[in-house]
Amino acid sequence: MSSRSSTGRSRRFLAAAVLAAAAGAALPATANADVTPTTLVNGVLSTVGGCQTPFREVILTCTRFETLTPQFPVVLDLNPFGTNIVALGAGLLPDGSMRPLLVSRLEATLQVAHRYPLSPIIVSGGVPQNGITESRAMRDWLIAHGIPAFRITEEYTSRSTVENAQNTNVILAQRGATSAVVVTSPDHLQRAMVDFRVAVGGRIPIAGVVAPF
Repeated sequence: MSSRSSTGRSRRFLAAAVLAAAAGAALPATANADVTPTTLVNGVLSTVGGCQTPFREVILTCTRFETLTPQFPVVLDLNPFGTNIVALGAGLLPDGSMRPLLVSRLEATLQVAHRYPLSPIIVSGGVPQNGITESRAMRDWLIAHGIPAFRITEEYTSRSTVENAQNTNVILAQRGATSAVVVTSPDHLQRAMVDFRVAVGGRIPIAGVVAPF
């Protein structure tokens, strides 16, 4: 990497940090988000910091600067009603039950959903087992844990993360969502955020929440 490229990236990151401080000062006193330097910088990167763009290479570079965290993104405070919580599926067992990996993703989704009761939820995942899709198993789990059914929309045709992003984007566009927060596992989130950012083409910001494992 050239020194010029390194210097340019450092300047962008510094600019993001400065903007993040300003964004933190602008948040309402009743903010529910985990307002920390990490979430503020991530919030700026996901919007004016460069990740909200139609250009894949820029998305890849910007997303690598973000720190993956289980903390709640500040975008949820800016517009909780317009920000959709998107839980990504994982392969079911042959009998249609969920693996611990998927339960972990849902537990993280549940925490976000309880903190932001106005935010719609999308559960994304197809590949049925024993007649049950990932999205239906996820929906049933969330309802069993106290989330009203009307908050949950199933995206039940996806077979990959790219399809999760593309098919969920259709739902987001149809309902005029202002942003989305993707919830998935630590080793999956960065790739998922890139796929979602590419899918929305810079139309709305995409943030992320890491599940416990």
